[in-house]
Amino acid sequence: MPVIRSAYLAAEGFEKPLAEELFRRGVIPAGWHGRLALSSSAPIDVAWAEDVWLEPKDIPVSSIKTAADELRSIQRNWGAYAARHHRRMVLIADRLPPMRARPLVFPQSPPASHLGGWTLLAPDRMLASARKSSPFVNGACQFVEDRTGPPSRAYLKLWEALTRLGKWPVPGQRCIDLGASPGGWTWALASLGAEVTAVDKARLDPRIAGLPNVRQRPASAFGIKPEPVDWLCSDVIAYPNRLFDLVRRWIDAGATRHIICTVKFQGDTDHDAAEAFAAIPGGRVVHLFHNKHELTFLWAAC
Repeated sequence: MPVIRSAYLAAEGFEKPLAEELFRRGVIPAGWHGRLALSSSAPIDVAWAEDVWLEPKDIPVSSIKTAADELRSIQRNWGAYAARHHRRMVLIADRLPPMRARPLVFPQSPPASHLGGWTLLAPDRMLASARKSSPFVNGACQFVEDRTGPPSRAYLKLWEALTRLGKWPVPGQRCIDLGASPGGWTWALASLGAEVTAVDKARLDPRIAGLPNVRQRPASAFGIKPEPVDWLCSDVIAYPNRLFDLVRRWIDAGATRHIICTVKFQGDTDHDAAEAFAAIPGGRVVHLFHNKHELTFLWAAC
């Protein structure tokens, strides 16, 4: 196998869209190690990778102790990706400083400590990267969940998107939640103290509708005109191209300072649409740990 210069970890079940995206970007993996696409090319930013190993090193290891010593000689904190040789990897991990991936209590910043990733390609061959794109073990952004307030688990997507963006609404700011029903995202925004307008022809969960800083607007997400807000959020089900036109309309109108929206796919992944979103200045598309067959578009005004 050629020298490995980057590695891309797909979310479980989403190896195909990652492989397609890499191919479109001119990157053909030299091989796959479970969900980890190994490449001889320099690392690039891709949407469908849960985590990117930026400086992988192929290290021969003659024993469990040798493997642990090699990792400890590079840095302290490591997260393991076990695709094969599970028992041997457990024995190596037992010799490393404990790595406790504690769930975040939102709103909380991601871990600041330097975290690397490692795996065994063979019993005597280790791949380790001291630098990677995600501060979480294998890109798994976990939260302490609220099992009583929100009407669905969709709020976890918004929590993760805001954590990725590194900012969130504050009291007094205005938010519009498009396609809000039953109200998971509206609940998350209102819990931060923001003033939320929930736009949907369907009604909100009564508990969410009754919050003092929530106002319902029975309308289509695509029928309202841009208006001044601090945050435009959308988890609406729509064709990607139609959602792109909506986003462009709000940006071109200068109506919002931040946008978070879910780009949902039916059937095959629409990579053209994903690239169109990624090409918007100030924006990026990511596959969140809590996403399914969808991407999340993050945008902040310059």
